[in-house]
Order: sequence, then C-alpha cells, then structure tokens
Amino acid sequence: MPPGRITNVAGTRTLVEPPGDLEDDVVVALPLDDGVAGVVLADVVVVEVVPVEGAGVVALVDAGGVPLEVVVAEGWLEPPHAASTRLLSATTKVCAVCLTFSIANAGGEVQYRAGAARSRRVSPLVAIALLTTYLTAYRMPLFERLARRHGVEVLCFGGGERYVPAWFADLDHQLAQAPFPARRLRGPREALTLGRRYDAVIGGFAGGAILPAAYAGARLHRRPFVLWASVWAQPRSATHVVALHATNHIYRHADAVVAYGEHVRRFVAGIRGHDEDVFIAPQSVEPDLFGRVVSPEEIAAFRRAHHLPEGPLVVYVGRLVQEKGAAVLFEAWQHVSGAMLVVIGEGPFAAAFDALPGARLLGSLPRAQLPVAYAAAEFALLPSIPTPRFREPWGLVCNEAMHQGRPMIASDAVGAVAGGLVVDGQTGVVVPAGDPDALAHAVRRLLNDPALGRRLGATARRAVGAYTYDAMASGFDRAIAHAYGRARSPGRRH
Repeated sequence: MPPGRITNVAGTRTLVEPPGDLEDDVVVALPLDDGVAGVVLADVVVVEVVPVEGAGVVALVDAGGVPLEVVVAEGWLEPPHAASTRLLSATTKVCAVCLTFSIANAGGEVQYRAGAARSRRVSPLVAIALLTTYLTAYRMPLFERLARRHGVEVLCFGGGERYVPAWFADLDHQLAQAPFPARRLRGPREALTLGRRYDAVIGGFAGGAILPAAYAGARLHRRPFVLWASVWAQPRSATHVVALHATNHIYRHADAVVAYGEHVRRFVAGIRGHDEDVFIAPQSVEPDLFGRVVSPEEIAAFRRAHHLPEGPLVVYVGRLVQEKGAAVLFEAWQHVSGAMLVVIGEGPFAAAFDALPGARLLGSLPRAQLPVAYAAAEFALLPSIPTPRFREPWGLVCNEAMHQGRPMIASDAVGAVAGGLVVDGQTGVVVPAGDPDALAHAVRRLLNDPALGRRLGATARRAVGAYTYDAMASGFDRAIAHAYGRARSPGRRH
C-alpha cells in the first residue's frame, strides 16, 4: 500500500503504512491532531473524520474512479471518533478512498488514499439492519428515507398475518421491487449474527425469537440496538407472561426506543423509568394516494362496480377477525337502518357479513381503490377490542380515511385514539371497546347529523396532515443518533 499524503499549511507529511495483511481487519491511524482515522473492513473502506473545527466531506471511488454514494451519520467507534461514513451498498468492492475536508483557521486540505482492496474472509459492513415482516406499501417511503439517511438495509422475515390482501404478504415481489437494500432474514440463527455484520440493529416485537436473538447479537458485538415499539398495554397471553422478563430487559436496555405514538411512549417509559430516550415516529400512510382528490365520477363508478345502492355508505376496512371488533360491528349493524355498510377485507367473519342485511362484503380491494371507497362513504369504522394477545397498535385505516376528510368512529382500544389522532368530538367519535350498543348509537348519530360529520371530517383532514413520513423518519433520526452516543458511553449496560 502506498503511503497516505497530507497537505496543509504546514507542508507535506508522510504516513506510516498500516500494519498487518489486508486479508485481515486493519485499523489505519493517521498521526494528526485533527483526529482522522480509517478502518478497513471486508471489501468496504470506512473513514472516520473528526476535524477540530469545520466539517468533513467524504468521497469514495471505485477502481475506475467512479464516485460511490455515501451517507454520513454519528459514529459508533470509541472517542475521540465522532463521525463515520458507511456505503449504501456493501456489495461494491472499494479499491480506493479519498478524503477531503477543511479546517477552520487552517485553510488546508487532507487527502488519504488506501491501496487496492483484496478479497476478504469477513462479510461487508452495512450501516444499519432494520428487521420487519414485510415491505408493505405504507412502509416503503419510510424505508427509502432511512436508506438514504443512514444506509439502512431492511431484513424481512415474513409470517405473522392471516386474512391479509395478496399485496401485503407477497414478500418475493416486494423484495424484487424494493428501491433500497432489502433481503430475507433466515430466522433467529441469522439474527444472532447481525451484530457482526452491521453497524447497528433496529427491531420490533414480531417474529418470535428473532427480536431477542437480534438484541443478543447486537450486545455481543457491542453494536447499538434501537427498539421499534408498538405495544401500549401489556399482553396477557401465557406466551407473553413467560417471555415477560426477557421482554422487559430489552425495553429497559435498548440504546433508544422508537415509539408508534405518545401512548406507546407512556407505556415504554413506565418500564424504562424515563422517556428522554423514547422518540415518537408518528404513523403515516401515503398522502399523495389517500389525500388525492376523488371525483364524483369515480365515486359513481365505484358504486356501480360493487352494486351499491343510492344513499349513505359507511365503510369498514380491515381483517374480519375477533380482535378487530368484527363481532361487535356485526351485532351493532343490526340496530342501524338507512345506510349501507361496505365491508372491505377477509377473515372468518366474512360469511356473516355477506349474509347481513344492509351490508355489502367486497372482500379485499387493490390499495389504489381504497381512497375512492373512503370518499364514497360518510365515515369509517374501527371497533377493535383488546384480547390477551392483541391491542390495536395504531390502526392506519384512521389515517387513510382522515386524508379523505372522513371522520372515524373508533373504540378506545385503538392506538390512534390513545395516541391522540382520533379525538372524540374533534376528529371523530370514540366508543367503549366491545359495546355494540354504543357503536350503533354513534353510527346513528353521525348519519342523522351530516353537518357534524362534515365538521369532524374537516378537522380530521387537518390533523392527519402532521403525520408525515418526514416526521416519522425524523423520529428514527433522533433515536439512531442517541443510540450511537449511548453505545459509546462507558457506563452502558447490556
């Protein structure tokens, strides 16, 4: 490897070649008070830049001199290093790195060039692994932002859902279409190795043993771990009771927590004992899809296509299962007249709704048709109930309907209610969970007072406007920055 070269106002200095064979991990320390160091890992060259004053700009080039896109984020290495650069793609072999930055009051330039890279025995390092079930359409804008900002690679393990539309669970198609690094995660055994291959790990409570394995692997390799939390009430099933000690350990010792909303933040803070490192990433759906203008012609065509009669429509979108309040809705609608219930979804209650007078079961619809369904309706329903295993984490159908200016009737077991988006008398009507009489009364109230529905809907549209993907990504930004800082802390616990 040729020596590095430094040029500044003090002249030229020559660096000592890094020790060791490039077949192994190598740490290159540049003897500058300005705090520059490079780390060679696998086929990726990572440069740490800590100028005393000023800012650093990093340019990575391949063997042909073609620039490679990079992102800059707060680093995980021990002090005094405070900034690091990671490649968005770990598959490109890096043959050289050129670092240029300016320092206030010096006006100089620092350049460092590493020699040709060779094949390695270790896996490439990507900035952050984010674990999730599927690449659902409503998460794609978030993942794209996180990939650009932090070099996130999304690892999907599937499973966990029944009675969902085909677009939701077609993981192979989702991975093939993803505009950011994404792949399958092959279960808990691989999750345990993520701390060796990634700079940090983000995971949520899904996938059984995958989360504790990923957490343990991050701790084993001293990588930051960020918990993505959606639970806001302690599950009471036998499985959850058995796992409670391990679950609470992760809640307490994650380097930072990203919460679905204020309701989740309160729950997590009760376990951690504080909330200053719990960051809200407000739940969002695509505003350009669900907030678009739907024409009267589209609504008329929707009614004709699904044989919907003239008169008010009320819409339910979701799985037709017990925890979504399907039985409550079925009973309540028997006490409603003068409107048609449009049921969009699949599940074990489908046959009951198909035979229910005053209801029309449409099954699953393509996502692009949902804005028209909301626009055709007077309001939307989400009567979820708590079960030993489940309490509605949020309920994105609330966001979807509200983007169309439609109020929600939702139960107090819905996360969007507890989290402050659906507010009784302002953006919708809140009813007690599991109470079909209260649900039927709320439906009749809005049907009999269209002006109230319009007022609630207008407020709902304004309120949901704050629930954006940029705000969601900003919550992750703050959590990631905090986690990197905490991971370097001498007092960090595992």
